[in-house]
Amino acid sequence: MWRDPGQPADSYYQVRPECTDVPKSKFKIKAGRTLSSRKWQAAFTPEGYLDISKTLSRIYRGGIHPSIRGEVWEFLLGCYDPKSTFDERDQIRQRRRVQYVRWKEECRQIFPVVGSGKFITAPVITEDGQPIQEPLVILETNQDRGPSQDGNSAEIGSSHAYATNQSRTNASCSEMVKELTSHGPLDQKVIQWMLTLHQIGLDVHRTDRTLVFYEKQENLSKLWDILAVYAWIDTDVGYCQGMSDLCSPMIMLLEDEADAFWCFERLMRRLRGNFRCTGRTVGVETQLSNLAEITQVIDPKLHQHLDALGGGDYLFAFRMLMVLFRREFSFCDSLYLWEMMWALEYDPDLFSVYEELELNGEKQEGSKGRVKSIRHYGKFERENMKNGAANSEGPLPMSIFLVASVLKDKSSKLLHEARGLDDVVRILNDMTGNLDAKKACSGAMKLHRKYLKKAKKA
Repeated sequence: MWRDPGQPADSYYQVRPECTDVPKSKFKIKAGRTLSSRKWQAAFTPEGYLDISKTLSRIYRGGIHPSIRGEVWEFLLGCYDPKSTFDERDQIRQRRRVQYVRWKEECRQIFPVVGSGKFITAPVITEDGQPIQEPLVILETNQDRGPSQDGNSAEIGSSHAYATNQSRTNASCSEMVKELTSHGPLDQKVIQWMLTLHQIGLDVHRTDRTLVFYEKQENLSKLWDILAVYAWIDTDVGYCQGMSDLCSPMIMLLEDEADAFWCFERLMRRLRGNFRCTGRTVGVETQLSNLAEITQVIDPKLHQHLDALGGGDYLFAFRMLMVLFRREFSFCDSLYLWEMMWALEYDPDLFSVYEELELNGEKQEGSKGRVKSIRHYGKFERENMKNGAANSEGPLPMSIFLVASVLKDKSSKLLHEARGLDDVVRILNDMTGNLDAKKACSGAMKLHRKYLKKAKKA
């Protein structure tokens, strides 16, 4: 029987020609398997109701065609209810766009660089709210960054021009802050927000720099604006390193900046617990603890070995959980992994829960609402419902089982070759660009079922 070998999807996310060591995507667009534009349009009734169960099945079978990825993600992340009409969604979209513009204007009133098409990479304020005016601080911050963040010498000329422009931007920023502080002491919320802006800028300049898309200043600025606005409205979490990796695909997939912001905001509803810091802990440590527990159940020998090496806290998996494997997979494959994971985890109650919290002005991670038909849930979520899987924090996210699946796959190599934590990190780093997203998801589902069975018996 003839099978479609598939069309490579890398052409949709062009890599800069000088970046020759970027891993190729394993994801291929396959007729009859990948959710195409035609199949996507056919999944809606004339009124706009979406057949979500068929859509989820199609996504897990073959991913989403890049041309429609952004609009499908809006449903997977709970931006819209599948049981809403076209008109209802248009109203929600317009309301959210207005809200985003309002928040962005609040930020611009405080710091006019927001929305200007520029961004900053040097600190402009001290922790006690005083403007940083020393030109040397500004110049050194930019010059020290050198010609390129990815080491490509071909970028020297453009990087020099970039550093010069950023120096001018940062210098004018100092004057803006001086003007702002001349009216009296700044509010603590304003100070905390302004302290993060240069860090966002530094991370923006480092994010997905191998892609042609980010050669344009306007795209870098759009990413900075969205992250700056998010840091302003989410005072509990603000901005942390790693968020730029999560937000970057949204900018590329959704043309409207406000739509990209809301898609990122919905993703952060799932992940913001990982970024929340207390005096001594980072939120992701809870997931690392869960990962240790899962590995202990499904592969006790590996867990014992890692523990003996001093890796029982599983900190070597920190990055995988924080940015959802963005560094372990190629750009295109990481998007494929995300959409399969979200399809498997899909909960039809998320939209109503998020909408209610949004109207009440609250921030909260996903939780349960009214009951719907079980076929509207993703396969992973169905397994949780069937087995009553939950701990005090709710069901464990699939990302933990994905990491456990990768560790299980490398178990033999880790047991025989790892003689210290450096070896563990090396072995895991060696798999960068070589992982198969579909295989990782299938492995995670198998481990999830195995873990639930063993946990039930215990």
